[in-house]
Order: sequence, then C-alpha cells, then structure tokens
Amino acid sequence: MVVNWSTEMTRIDQTFKKLKSEGKKAFVSYIMAGDPDFETSLELVMGLPAAGVDIIELGLPFTDPMADGPTIQLAGGRSLDSGMTLVKTLEMAKRFREKDDSTPIVIMGYYNPIYSYGVEQFLIDAKSAGIDGLIVVDLPPEEDDELCIPAQAAGINFIRLATPTTDEHRLPKVLQNTSGFVYYVSITGITGAAEAQAIDVGPEVARIQKNSGLPVVVGFGINTPEKAKAIAEVADGAVVGSAIVSELAKGKPVADVLAFVKTLADGAHSA
Repeated sequence: MVVNWSTEMTRIDQTFKKLKSEGKKAFVSYIMAGDPDFETSLELVMGLPAAGVDIIELGLPFTDPMADGPTIQLAGGRSLDSGMTLVKTLEMAKRFREKDDSTPIVIMGYYNPIYSYGVEQFLIDAKSAGIDGLIVVDLPPEEDDELCIPAQAAGINFIRLATPTTDEHRLPKVLQNTSGFVYYVSITGITGAAEAQAIDVGPEVARIQKNSGLPVVVGFGINTPEKAKAIAEVADGAVVGSAIVSELAKGKPVADVLAFVKTLADGAHSA
C-alpha cells in the first residue's frame, strides 16, 4: 500500500530546506534517552542545538536491542537501570520543546515499547510532545500498516534505514512509505581512510537519492570531524551516535561532551 501524504512541511523538511538554502549539510546526533539518568540526559539534549546539531535522534531504551552495537546496548542498560521509560522519553521531548520549537526530534528504537504503549495513544502523545519522526529498526516495510502509515497520517515522518545489502529489488519497497529522510547505515566494516570510505558510500547515496527524492544521511562509525566532513561531502548529512555516547559513558561532564559534539558538527558543516 502506497499512500500520498499531506504536503504540510514537518520540522525535518524545514530543516533540510533551510540547510540547502545555506549550502550546508545536516549534522544529526544520536543519544540514548535517560543515559546515565534523566536530568543529565535532558541537559545534554538541551545543549545539542547550540553545539551545532540540526536533528536530534533520541534513543528509546529497550531490554533486547538486537540491532545495536555494544556502546548503545550499554547505554540502553544504564538508561533502563535509571528508570527510563517511553513515557519519560516523551516527557524529555516535551521539556526540550518548551525551549526549542524548531530542532527536529526523531525517536529511534524498537517496536515493542510502542506496541505495549498502544500505537494510537503513542502517536497522539508523541505528536503533542513535539516528536517529528520515528526510526523503528525492527519493523520491515511489509508491516507498514502497524505503525508507519498511522504515523505519517498523524504528521510524523517515518524514516527508514537502508544498508549496502538493500539491492535494486528491495529498495523501492523500503522507500515506498518513507518520508523526512533516509538513514543509510554502512555496515560493511570497511577499514581505511575516511576519504576511501566516502568514495564507497557516494554511489550508494546517489542511488537512494535518485530512487527516493529524499535527503540521505549516513551513519558510518563517524568519530572525528574529518570523517564527519568526508561523509557529509557525499551525502545530505552525517549521523554520529556511538562516539557521543562513548564520551558520556566515560563520565565526562555534559559541557565536555557538547564541546566534542561541536567539533563533529563543525566538521560536517564544513563539507
């Protein structure tokens, strides 16, 4: 089932439009909501826009995060141990929205907590908390009726992941009800210089852009300003997650983590 959505621009659409008009690429950062606790996490989220973050991905902690690497798994564990829930994650977004009404927030996680909450109620509450998009890693396009289509109808972008294994046959299916942007995850652990990695990613990004007509951001084990710049040069933006979460895991003060984020954002924006 392919549905045409309303033409109303979401915060995500507006962000990419603004960046394009400025000739800039997007810098997207991921943090786990509630890691290591609610207040620290909220302080970090509040500081991200000033550190140059264009779009915030807020990780929703889950007990069985099968698609995450060890850094994110541990962050989810710390978050759950501190008592974080889906309700509190929405509360965090709501608190952020009191101060910032323009930076998009995307919730990234697994379907189970949303299913348990109740899809209809979740969409009402997410919308009122100021959530702009969802990335649900374990819901394939075959199950679009579950959450993807109701989310789009509620005015929330449903963002898909594409990988190097998403071939020509699969790609149209993955993209059919996607909106906002496409998140390209390079999982083929390529070693070597950031420039070489960017050369590999470039054609893939172009292929997805051509098929989707949407911006494509790349998450790629980016952990330096140089890598952020190299990837942003061949895509519409760069995503950094684990590198930021790792800094927090070392027990660094929020101000130091934000200073690190700013170096990455500056790298992406210099592309």
